[in-house]
Amino acid sequence: MTLVVPDPTRTVPLPLRQQADVRDRWLTQRLLDLLPGLMDRAGIDLWVVVGRENNEDPVLATLLPASWLSARRRVVLVLHRSDDGVTPVAVSRYPVGQFLPGWTPEDAGDGSDGGDERGQWAAVRRIVEQAAPRRIGIDVSARCALADGLSVTEHGLLTEALGPHAQRLVPAEDLVVGWLETRLPEEVAALDALNALTDRVLAAVLSPAGLTAGTTTGADLAWEVHQRLADLGTPPWFHPGVTVQRAGVPLRAHGDGGVELPAVSHQAALAPGDLVTCDAGLTSLGLATDLQRTAYLLRPGETAPPPGLQRAWAAGTRVQALTAAALRVGRTGNEVLAAARAAAAAEGLQAEVYSHPVGVHGHGAGPAIGRWDDQRGVPGDGDRVLHPDTVYALELAVRAPVPEWGGQCVRLALEEAVALTDAGATYLGSPQTELLVVPGAQVRSTTDAS
Repeated sequence: MTLVVPDPTRTVPLPLRQQADVRDRWLTQRLLDLLPGLMDRAGIDLWVVVGRENNEDPVLATLLPASWLSARRRVVLVLHRSDDGVTPVAVSRYPVGQFLPGWTPEDAGDGSDGGDERGQWAAVRRIVEQAAPRRIGIDVSARCALADGLSVTEHGLLTEALGPHAQRLVPAEDLVVGWLETRLPEEVAALDALNALTDRVLAAVLSPAGLTAGTTTGADLAWEVHQRLADLGTPPWFHPGVTVQRAGVPLRAHGDGGVELPAVSHQAALAPGDLVTCDAGLTSLGLATDLQRTAYLLRPGETAPPPGLQRAWAAGTRVQALTAAALRVGRTGNEVLAAARAAAAAEGLQAEVYSHPVGVHGHGAGPAIGRWDDQRGVPGDGDRVLHPDTVYALELAVRAPVPEWGGQCVRLALEEAVALTDAGATYLGSPQTELLVVPGAQVRSTTDAS
């Protein structure tokens, strides 16, 4: 099946109607090609996803038609694994895209008023009885927020409706993680284009046309990126972050863990000689990106960053390569963290690795690979195994002294997107290969990311 994805050479992504068409075709393909194997892997033969309007399971948006911007009243989706694949059934007041109708308000097969919630829950029970599943997966989890979307109220109503069949209810955590983290080839291609677009926006702002030393502040840059992404129709999923490092302003201790972070205020005007890092991510086609870009503001007479900063950048890209090499299918997130840190230490590089899955959500479901403020491993999510056909934000930082800054240490943060297959990690988008340089120019508000 040929799918249209955003062209990385374009400034503006696909129109909304075309995006919806692509997303709906992806959903059909995911239900046909991905979900049966994921349910088998999780040992679940019937999955129930319940969402109520204004209080929705995070998984629900990945199963609804693209034109459904939210649940309507109560939506109960039942996905049954059989020898024929997965049969998707919707127990809902309104038709739900590719899902077969499992109930309408006119139904009254149980003798009750078919238009109230009793009739809806009775329909759920009938479907379960007909499917006769051994294990019924529901979205409850103590350690994974994205797999914990079944509210207490809906859990109680479902349990009551199922009666003796409720004994078969089990957490669907592993199934939810697999569903959210696994990408179709076409989705990876879209993320490749969307990461290239994110890079274009950041490069446009961190440029002579995007900022002026002595006038622009870190807060100005953050809002400029936010506005450009929103104007493009690819809104950010978090407010962009900007950090500024400057000679004479050493890193500052943060919290009780001994972590030191850049200390220049966001409200301070940028100055020649500053090292500026911007962290941003957009959303489009039901997918998210997460990138960081770093620029150096040239001092008068300079044509390149000081050698010390360039060596720090080289150290960062080296740790990036070592971490990408450590990303291997079958390893746990904690094993990747340990391998990457050991490889960096063997080369005398002081590094912090805190990479994470990215896809439907910017901080996605899947193995956690360290935290910026804790490099000892992540209990629970760090023990998850890496699977193929997943995408990660390769996020990390290195610390290095800069002789030209009197030996002051900089914390250089990097973040790129990589797709993981059985063959290893492949970079997506347009990875940053060297420090951006900014002679200085006037800040402007425009959606032109070219």
